[in-house]
Amino acid sequence: MATLAATPLAAEGRPWRRALLWLALLGPFFFASYGFANWMAGRHAELPVMAFAWETHIPFVPWTIVPYWSIDLFYAISFFLCRRRLELDRHALRLFSAQLIAVTCFLLWPLRFSFERPEISGVFGWLFDVLLGFDKPFNQAPSLHIVLLIVLWVKFAQYLHGAWRWVLHVWALLIGVSVLTTFQHHFIDIPTGLLAGWLCVWLWPEQGTPPLRAWHTARDARRWRLAALYVLGAAALLVPVVLLRGAALWLLWPVVSLLLVALAYAGLGAAVFQKRADGRLTMAARWLLAPYLGAAWINSRLWTRRAPQPVPVMDGVWLGRVPCAALPAPLVGVVDTCAELSCHAPGAAYASVPMLDLVVPTPHQLREAAEVIERLRAHGPLLVCCALGYSRSAASVAAWLLRSGRATDTDAAVTIVRTARPGIVLGAAHLHAIAAAREDHT
Repeated sequence: MATLAATPLAAEGRPWRRALLWLALLGPFFFASYGFANWMAGRHAELPVMAFAWETHIPFVPWTIVPYWSIDLFYAISFFLCRRRLELDRHALRLFSAQLIAVTCFLLWPLRFSFERPEISGVFGWLFDVLLGFDKPFNQAPSLHIVLLIVLWVKFAQYLHGAWRWVLHVWALLIGVSVLTTFQHHFIDIPTGLLAGWLCVWLWPEQGTPPLRAWHTARDARRWRLAALYVLGAAALLVPVVLLRGAALWLLWPVVSLLLVALAYAGLGAAVFQKRADGRLTMAARWLLAPYLGAAWINSRLWTRRAPQPVPVMDGVWLGRVPCAALPAPLVGVVDTCAELSCHAPGAAYASVPMLDLVVPTPHQLREAAEVIERLRAHGPLLVCCALGYSRSAASVAAWLLRSGRATDTDAAVTIVRTARPGIVLGAAHLHAIAAAREDHT
């Protein structure tokens, strides 16, 4: 069997004192806030129940109280896995956010668990008695157990490899199932818990700036129009959720996805998608934005189905759509200007300048892309891509032609690109941004 990637206390100055402090702060906060939500719910004479008819067939399995309780051990150990202060703080903030989000939902929309738990004796019965001494049949959606499970699973999976990682996956699955088989939660609490859990991981990424700190209010009217359209789309999907309930509750996933994209256009920018240095979005972004990302990928393939291959523009620079497989010869590098789709180009030199779809890139973004193209081109022929290869990437190549002196003016640069790929979409605003990108600014 493989073991932990690093011995918990062996890494460079692991901040165990800070870990103890976080644990001392978050432990009491957990019990105090959770207990307060229980107390508030208990003051209601009657609370609604949200359960599907098929849930009556879920068996009560007493021994699953063991994996159910085990999450407390995972919670305590997780702080001492972290190697660096930033990593520890981000992990602790994820757990803190989990508590805030879940307890806020418990207070705003209190629900009640409706099944009667059978009487049990022995060790399992004792574990249930201890649990019921603190936990009441309230605090349902989202399941805080599931929210914490996502945060903890991400942290432990970071350090476990080989067979131990599979043990982690199996045990995490048992913990997830146990919320049903111990008669602690109804089914709706699980997907809402998953959604809240991934939101906590997304809010505090392992590296880089947290997305909410990247907020810069958009000044472009087109970005606000797009943000409004995505909000309207989310509102339209919310109508059947409110009116129909039942299976329509799954629409909450695309609702959250569309709202996050709306925030991207309103001010968060490409930070919403959390594109990493390897060209992939973070796992949290992929889960939260999956409905939107799936639609965006299908759209990119439909629009480019008649021109899927990249085309040469000039001096080893090619233009095309974002790749999802190894690059065709002779390409050895990728400059990726697509913010919303992961780029898969095994073995290729890679650089990313993420830009939002459907809006004109800023001169700064185009300058950065042009500089990256010139730098990466030294390694050999490269592909400059976006979702379709018709706008963001085309503007970036035009900016590179202009800045490198291969084109005398903006019209000449765009003409070169259009000759190589006739379907490019560059309007007057693009031309203005390309021209502005020619100038150097510090």
